[in-house]
Amino acid sequence: MKITLAETAGFCFGVKRAVDTVYELIDEGQKVCTLGPIIHNPQLVSDLESKGVRVIEDVSEAKVGEVLVIRSHGVPEEIMKQAEASSVKTVDATCPFVAKIHKVVKEASTDGQPVLIAGDENHKEVIGIIGHTNGEAFVFEDEKSLENLLLSNPNLKEQTLTVVAQTTFNKKTWEKCEKFLKKYCTNPRIFGTICNATSMRQTEAAELSRQNDTMIVVGGRHSSNTRKLYDVCSENCKNTFQIETACELEAHFFKASKSIGVVAGASTPAAIIKEVIKTMTEILKPVEEQTEVTEVVQKSFEEMTDEEAFEASLDSLNSDKKVKGVVVQVTPTEILVDYSRGLTGYVTAEEYSYDRSLDLTKEVKVGDELDLIIMKTDDMEGTAMLSKRRYDAIAGWDKIVAAKESGEVLNGTVTEVIKGGVVVVADSMRIFVPASQATLSRNDSLDELKGKEVSFRIIEIGRRRRAIGSIRSVLREQRKEEMQKFWDEINVGDRFTGTVKSLTGYGAFVDLGGVDGMIHVSELSWQRIKNPSEVVLVGDTVEVYVKAVDKEKRKISLGYKKEEENPWTIFQNSFSVGDTAKVTIVSMTTYGAFARVIPGIDGLIHISQIANKHVAKPQDELTVGQEVEAKITDVDFDKKRVSLSIRALLEPEVVEQPEETAEDAVVATASEEEVVVAESVAETIEEAAE
Repeated sequence: MKITLAETAGFCFGVKRAVDTVYELIDEGQKVCTLGPIIHNPQLVSDLESKGVRVIEDVSEAKVGEVLVIRSHGVPEEIMKQAEASSVKTVDATCPFVAKIHKVVKEASTDGQPVLIAGDENHKEVIGIIGHTNGEAFVFEDEKSLENLLLSNPNLKEQTLTVVAQTTFNKKTWEKCEKFLKKYCTNPRIFGTICNATSMRQTEAAELSRQNDTMIVVGGRHSSNTRKLYDVCSENCKNTFQIETACELEAHFFKASKSIGVVAGASTPAAIIKEVIKTMTEILKPVEEQTEVTEVVQKSFEEMTDEEAFEASLDSLNSDKKVKGVVVQVTPTEILVDYSRGLTGYVTAEEYSYDRSLDLTKEVKVGDELDLIIMKTDDMEGTAMLSKRRYDAIAGWDKIVAAKESGEVLNGTVTEVIKGGVVVVADSMRIFVPASQATLSRNDSLDELKGKEVSFRIIEIGRRRRAIGSIRSVLREQRKEEMQKFWDEINVGDRFTGTVKSLTGYGAFVDLGGVDGMIHVSELSWQRIKNPSEVVLVGDTVEVYVKAVDKEKRKISLGYKKEEENPWTIFQNSFSVGDTAKVTIVSMTTYGAFARVIPGIDGLIHISQIANKHVAKPQDELTVGQEVEAKITDVDFDKKRVSLSIRALLEPEVVEQPEETAEDAVVATASEEEVVVAESVAETIEEAAE
């Protein structure tokens, strides 16, 4: 008995992308919730739930700290906006083919065109499509309902219509509807949005169901595309059964069957399909020991992503598929080679390297020998499709595994910035670097990495030959070495250009390039300041010099004030004792007044030097803010003191005396010396008292 598994069985691109997204988030240690089941497969959803993934029905149910994943069916635009506006991180895993439909209907309805959608109006994908329209939208499920729709809305016949289909819509039914639209409507814009994988899946199901006695359809009972596969198979094979898992298989399914075909919906995991084949083989063995099981590659290379195709080629690789080819012709798009089997093969630019900017005519020349992998052969034409990139990737993978064990630092180029991190290509291998491992700081932009050469380590070997790397670990090591060199070489007097990192009440911290130094508040200005923000702000670029350094405690004291701005230097260059200066009264004391000579230098006008007469208190003659002229009578640069005098610039006060008699003159002459002594003593006592 022969069992044939459809080539297209299992995950389609969009579903695989969504499922892989969730598993990758789990691998990264994220808490995940999905808006509805990620796919219509209860077994896989159950497995995800066992790993902590929650299924929610409304955006508001997502918890802070979780990552919300939008499933492959997509959602209405309004829900997408709600998710993006919420405080929860959102990852959009909408199938690219579905997203394309969203774009088509949005543009059409914005232009005022009615939108017709072929599909199940209750299906989440169709609900999502409707949610991206801004005007009239109608759903039909077959040719009959389409006809009724147009009859009920006769105005649609003459309008420009945009018509799309659910990605899993029945291809045969769509063709009938398309034919009717072209015949009935004046100007229909018909978009063939049935997923190519769905179309191929249904076509292959139809062929297998015509060739086999029994058909087994594997997939969730709530899966739209699985139900359509069942319908397609049932049309040609009456003995058709739908199951979700291998445990539903029963021996009577295969009674009197000579050949069995197996197809699977797009939401069916490969593990379930393999278990079904294995169980079928065990059921059939007692009846016929020699059971031939034909399993074909589940996806064609045209349907796969680069990663999937590469992984599939690795899974089925044998030594015969490695060849050496000699270049016989080179064009900008492909290389023609003769290889060891005596056949002609070609290597496309895409299969030569990940780097799409390479010019093949400059990379290789006629006569060069290349190590290649045979991807596909055409026995009719005697040619083969070859890949250098995939050959390099095999050697690259061995190097990746070895680097994981040894901790070796590898070099590569960041080629993509994707959700959750970046992709680095090294030795033809794609290494995923999570955002948390991509930069030295979590706040650094990932976009700035694109196109740059980076060094990294392999920190994890994941499932399906996937490697996870860390750029951060290498950067931290480099930073550590740089810091050690910095502390070994730094000396007092060294000058730096730094950035003000933070301010405190006692000073400013400056980033000198990974190491912080502090400028004390007293070192920020020659004048007295209350807060560092009076001089510098966070983010300012400043020129500083090292005043002191403690290498053991790793502390640096910085200087910021410039000597040429020192007020005493300016004063010394501008004034001398005996000069007259215009000064401003700034404060008063009982013994005199202080006056600002220049910013940063205040001089004292002693109370005895305020006027040429007795002054009881400075306020009797002066006021704060008053500008006066004063003579510089003394400067003490060591003690930083300046003495000023207003009195020295005033004329002595003249007092009129009564006419002197001869007797008075005699007395005055006789006692002149005594009077002088008495006045001197009185003045001394007065000064002492003051």
